[in-house]
Amino acid sequence: MARSLLRSTAIVGQMTLLSRVLGFVRDVVIAHAFGATMAADAFFVAFKIPNLFRRLFAEGAFAQAFVPVVSEYRERDGDEAVVDLVNATAGSLGLVLLGFVGLGVVAAPLFVFVFAPGFADEPDKLALAGDLLRLTFPYLGFISLTALAGSVLNTYGRFAVPAFTPVLLNIALIGAAVLIAPHLERPVFALAIGVLVGGIAQLAMQYAALARLGFSLRPIVAFGHAGVRQILRLMGPAIFGVSVAQINLLLDTVIASFLVTGSISWLYYSDRLVEFPLGVFGIALATVILPALSARHNEGLGEAFSRTLDWALKWVFLLGVPAACALAVLSGPLLCTLFGYGALSDHDVNMAARSLVAYSGGLLAFILIKVLAPGYFARQDTRTPVRIGIIAMCANMALNLVLVFPLAHAGLALATTLSACLNAGLLWRGLRREGVYVAAPGWALFIVRVVAAAAVMCFALWSWSAPLSEWFSWSAMTRAQQLFGAVVLGVGVYFCVIALLGMRPRHMAMPGRQV
Repeated sequence: MARSLLRSTAIVGQMTLLSRVLGFVRDVVIAHAFGATMAADAFFVAFKIPNLFRRLFAEGAFAQAFVPVVSEYRERDGDEAVVDLVNATAGSLGLVLLGFVGLGVVAAPLFVFVFAPGFADEPDKLALAGDLLRLTFPYLGFISLTALAGSVLNTYGRFAVPAFTPVLLNIALIGAAVLIAPHLERPVFALAIGVLVGGIAQLAMQYAALARLGFSLRPIVAFGHAGVRQILRLMGPAIFGVSVAQINLLLDTVIASFLVTGSISWLYYSDRLVEFPLGVFGIALATVILPALSARHNEGLGEAFSRTLDWALKWVFLLGVPAACALAVLSGPLLCTLFGYGALSDHDVNMAARSLVAYSGGLLAFILIKVLAPGYFARQDTRTPVRIGIIAMCANMALNLVLVFPLAHAGLALATTLSACLNAGLLWRGLRREGVYVAAPGWALFIVRVVAAAAVMCFALWSWSAPLSEWFSWSAMTRAQQLFGAVVLGVGVYFCVIALLGMRPRHMAMPGRQV
């Protein structure tokens, strides 16, 4: 099973890597064209609002509630029952989405005022964000139905297409920024159009993949369906359990809207760099592990459940610790190389680097939440993550108020990091207390090896990298070459040191299995 899980994680990771690379190209294009201006701040708010609700209606709370139920129906009643469940869920979810999207379009300025109240002092920015939101809000409907199709594909072991489809959104945004924006009176509206087109394209690809799998989709509104009621019952609490990190980021946006212009953009660009390793590995691993854990739970294999979770956690530490360290050490060079052109000034890069250092400290916790939460959702326990999520969210709000005054936007990023660490710690403790997860032998030595190798890597990167002021003076090609050299150096040093300390591939295999 370890081989299968690792292979599936690699497939999702590769597809997500492609999406993230294009996402960087997208952000480079946006940064070059719009920088950290009023238009950029307005668009990022208009894009974040439907993305938050996407976590609720789509791959966040919905997926975590939907996948275990689909797995249960497939195991107990067969494929025909799964088709009926999917049709009932698609019709019911579609009706809810239609009403909510309509409300969002009509009340767009109100949504902007709620989520970015600081814009009220700048009427032009508030009005622009509201107009952009009217175009971006329908994206929620398309991406939520896309997530439904993707959840079914994942349950049947088809991971490549759901992982690839975000590429289409990035292509749409890049195309809109390059081809449409120059011809518009207000160029930033091209980005909103790109979001809408990207949502439609993703939905079309996912449903085509479902058809190839043999699903005959005929959505019906059936809130009385037993499976739909079960999903709704699980989904309610899961909204908080899965979406706490996103809600915390949105709270950052609310407070940042009161700070100087550019603060929202600085947080966005730094968050995008944290999202890269989180998406390539963290979300990929979480996507694969939820169906596997659900199957182990439905089969009554408690020991295999714990073993699968332990295996995933080891991979989180093996790759998450060095990734977090590298983001912190190379924060300035990364931002300078990827975004430091055109309308994004050297000052903007320096400001974004501050929040990136703060966010990087929470990368491991962000990934751990993605892996630990399925340990609850696979057992259809959504209440425990809710309680933990509420505690973490309250802590984030308090920390925001404490840290924003001395550290400005970087304080908001640090508050998100600290609350994520609290969230991950409580999730881990809960699984241990319930006896669901029992750590396999060898963790102490494993952690020592990982931390020691990461420390040597950090020293090597710090010694290699020139002062940030020099990076600003280099051409784009020189920056790229230097950054590539740093990445190769970091990866090489980390894995060489960890190998010298005795780590071997067999140590990352699932206990009791042969590599």
